[in-house]
Amino acid sequence: MLSLPKGVRVGARESPLSQAQVAEVQQALKCYHPLIELVPIWIQTTGDKEQKISLRSMEKTDFFTKEVDELLLSGQCDIAVHSAKDLPEPLPKGLTLIALTKGVDHRDALVLREGQTLDNLPLGALIATSSERREQQVRMLRPDLQFKDLRGTIGQRLSLLESGAADGVVVAEAALIRLGLSHLNRVYLSGETTPLQGRLAILARTGHVEMRQIFACLDAKSGQCLASFT
Repeated sequence: MLSLPKGVRVGARESPLSQAQVAEVQQALKCYHPLIELVPIWIQTTGDKEQKISLRSMEKTDFFTKEVDELLLSGQCDIAVHSAKDLPEPLPKGLTLIALTKGVDHRDALVLREGQTLDNLPLGALIATSSERREQQVRMLRPDLQFKDLRGTIGQRLSLLESGAADGVVVAEAALIRLGLSHLNRVYLSGETTPLQGRLAILARTGHVEMRQIFACLDAKSGQCLASFT
């Protein structure tokens, strides 16, 4: 019979969104293992520090995961929690994806100021986005719109609307939900989104059977998804 630990050390990024994601994992875990507490270890990754590097042409690298995964490999934490869309391919040697959560809304959203709509945005209004794909989706709706690159936390991105530095900001709907911002005025974009957007990935050291057994209850991944990351 599995002997459950009282605490599980979790490595994750220190951003408000990442902290909300760890809280989401904790809440889901309580349904199955109510006595296990997650003990977060927050860390800044290269992606958090290098704010001037554009994400537009970036491949599936460890830009947002490297330092957290190094913490896990060194044994300083028991699991790592990542946005599943940020996972590098392949995973670092010695790590295994032990759970891929069902997640929340996978859509992209164009956030506008209160009272604005896509139709009444001024001609040539400026939209901030970190993705070429998202830019093309917005451009299909309003070809006259202008675009600027976007980096930073969700709060920093949305602050562009308040400061007037942008007329619209494209972010993941999942981020708005997790941060309690689903009241914001927004338009959903149609078309494909980043694979696994809205879902959370839980990693452990390969062979750490105890962690695999504990977090199996949160695993909603399909065989196809599993094949991509093992």
